[in-house]
Formats: sequence, structure tokens, C-alpha cells
Amino acid sequence: MASDYIQLTQTDEPAAGEALPPAGEPQVGEAGHGEGDTHTAVGTAADHGGEHGATFPPFDSSTFASQLVWLAITFGLFYYLMSKMVLPRIAQTLEQRHDRIASDLAEAERLKSETDEAIAAYEQSLAEARQRANEIAKSTRDRVQSSIDAERTEAEDALATRMQEAEARIAEVKAQAMSNVDEIATEAAAEIVSALGGGKATKAELSKTVADVRA
Repeated sequence: MASDYIQLTQTDEPAAGEALPPAGEPQVGEAGHGEGDTHTAVGTAADHGGEHGATFPPFDSSTFASQLVWLAITFGLFYYLMSKMVLPRIAQTLEQRHDRIASDLAEAERLKSETDEAIAAYEQSLAEARQRANEIAKSTRDRVQSSIDAERTEAEDALATRMQEAEARIAEVKAQAMSNVDEIATEAAAEIVSALGGGKATKAELSKTVADVRA
């Protein structure tokens, strides 16, 4: 590789204080390698570098076995971590969420049941209140009607009594007036007879005559 090439090229340099060989002559190092050996080493390094750089390591068929082994180890470790740490937490979270949702649904159902019961009780109380109000109104109406009827009967009785008293008073006044009328008519008839020169008539005769005329 490149490190081998660098090491080989460094061994060809002369040491400190050593005389440089004349131009055109091959240089010889401590190991006694010549220019041909140097070029051979460099070519070998270049061949090795080209051989390893030509294939991407994951696609190298010579490493498939080790790659499969590491894949199995990695998958097993990942599966172990998932099954022992991640999945239990996810399952616990899902279970807690499920329990919370179930608890919320149960609470909502309970509140709905209580609301329905409260509405039913309210409607029943409202119906009872309406019935009680109707009964009170009917009782009050009946009581007022009874009081009105009693007062009307009492007023009619009082009016009838007063009518009877008035009729009796009128009859008495009428009878008294009629008696006065008979007396006045008798006196007037006597005066008329006397004025006409018919002589004097008795009071009995005049009263009988007035009575006959009135009848």
C-alpha cells in the first residue's frame, strides 16, 4: 500500500554524511536494493492499492460471512432492546391510555345516567307542580264561585225581602190613597149635585155612586 511505498522510498535515501553517487549510476541502500527493486516494490504497492480500491467493502464477497454474522448480532441486540425496553413501555402507555379512555367513558356514562335521572326527576316534579297548581286553581275557583253564589243568593233574598216590603208599602199607600180618592170623589160629587141644583143627596148614596163608577 501507500505506507509500504513510502517506507521503500525512504530506505533509498542516503544517510547523513554519506556521499551521493554520481549521476546516472544506480543508488544502492543498506539492503543492497537497486533501482529495479525499487520500481518492483512500487509497482506491487500500486497493484495492491488498485485491487482493494476497486470493490466497495460491503459488496466484497470475501466479507459476506462476517457481515451476516454482524447483521445477526445487531438484529438480535436490536430485537432484545425492543422486546425488553421499548415495546413494554409502548404497551404500558397504550394500556394506560386504554384504561384512561375506559375510565373517561365510564365517567361520561355515569354523568349521562345522572343527568337523565335529574331530568326525569325534574319533569316529574314539574308535572306534580302543574297538577298541584291546577288543583289549587280549581279549589280556589270553586271556593270563589261558592262565595259568589252565596253572596248572590243572600243579595237576591235581601232584594226579594225589600221587594215584598216595598210592594206591601205600595199596597198600603195605594189603599190609603184610594180611600182618600173615594172620599174626595164623594165630596166632589156632592158639591157638583148641589151646584147643579139637584137637591141634596146623602153621603151613602154618593159613595155608592162613586163606587159603581170606579168599578
